[in-house]
Amino acid sequence: MSAHPADPSRTRTLEGVLWMLGSGLSFVGVTGIVRYLGPEIPAAQGAFIRFAFGVLFLLPTLLPVLRQGFAPGTLRLYSLRGAFHTAAVICWFYAMARIPVAEVTAIGYLNPVLVTVGAALFFGERLALRRVLAVAVALVGALVVLRPGLRELLPGHLSQLAAAVFFAFSYLMARRLSDLAGAGAIVAMMSLMVTVGLLPFALLVWVPVGAEQLLWLALVAAFATSGHYCMTRAFSAAPLTVTQPVTFLQLVWATLLGALAFGEPVDPYVLLGGGIIIGAISYITWRESVLRRKASGPALADT
Repeated sequence: MSAHPADPSRTRTLEGVLWMLGSGLSFVGVTGIVRYLGPEIPAAQGAFIRFAFGVLFLLPTLLPVLRQGFAPGTLRLYSLRGAFHTAAVICWFYAMARIPVAEVTAIGYLNPVLVTVGAALFFGERLALRRVLAVAVALVGALVVLRPGLRELLPGHLSQLAAAVFFAFSYLMARRLSDLAGAGAIVAMMSLMVTVGLLPFALLVWVPVGAEQLLWLALVAAFATSGHYCMTRAFSAAPLTVTQPVTFLQLVWATLLGALAFGEPVDPYVLLGGGIIIGAISYITWRESVLRRKASGPALADT
């Protein structure tokens, strides 16, 4: 038995890292299954079935939310977020079935960068020079991944870029909703709104679906739910400055999955570009953490 008990802060940091590792593995499972299903199921239909299963998983949370009703203004925000997220998941499912897993993952890292820009444009958040430079570095990373002019940009690349933009708008709506509703209600209502939003698009392209495909899509919903749960636990256990860099491992696992399961060549430019984007995101996260500590210092002193 050790004479020196474990440092609680160090234990919580390790817990946060492990939860984030679990989140990354869960999301790689999502991308792997969607890649495996390929273009056999239209993007809108596949996304609809996945979110319909998600609504079933979230019914214990969703039903009380619906019974309680909505605070003024929240239903409009839920609907707006649902519209953005609906467009995002259609674009993502389309891209996932057509370009390498690692490229989808690397381009997806642009989401928090676009959220940073959107928060400055629409919420009036200050965009200091350091953050502007970090955003510029992240965009350079995206150019390294895409290499426009040096290779052909496929519809899948453009679709994933569009998905990153739509996801960013969805997260901005979630940030606004966080002041009006709880996290469980926000997640549950997002799943419901996206399922409703996807239904007409899915009906337009509907094709017969076998029991095996339904089972795979149910597993996608389970992995996605697990990924969001693990991410939430990671954020509560450790600061973003610790957990954010761990997300780069998701690109490593996605690259290994694409190479081993689907025979996709390992592209060093994708790894390099993804690393540049993650580095920029980690810097932004670190700076925000420093600024929050400085802002809370005077308040604590006054108390």
